[in-house]
Amino acid sequence: MSGIQHFLLVFNHEAGKLVDQRDFGSNLEKAVAEYTRLEREFKDSPMMDIVLVGSDSIDTVRITHANYFDGTAKVSSKYLAGL
Repeated sequence: MSGIQHFLLVFNHEAGKLVDQRDFGSNLEKAVAEYTRLEREFKDSPMMDIVLVGSDSIDTVRITHANYFDGTAKVSSKYLAGL
């Protein structure tokens, strides 16, 4: 598969895990629309991380953003207190 593919990752820092992963293929418009919707939905939730990534494959994203897939992106809530 060639060209840029769009992947949306939703990581819950409090739970320490990826709670949603979506593949939009080459449909950038749809990917950005969903990214924007989720950013608005979680705007007051500092423990939620919404990430839109463009890559050649999900395998590459699993390497470049490994911390989302292996749980090492978890942040202690004490660091986000008061946000």
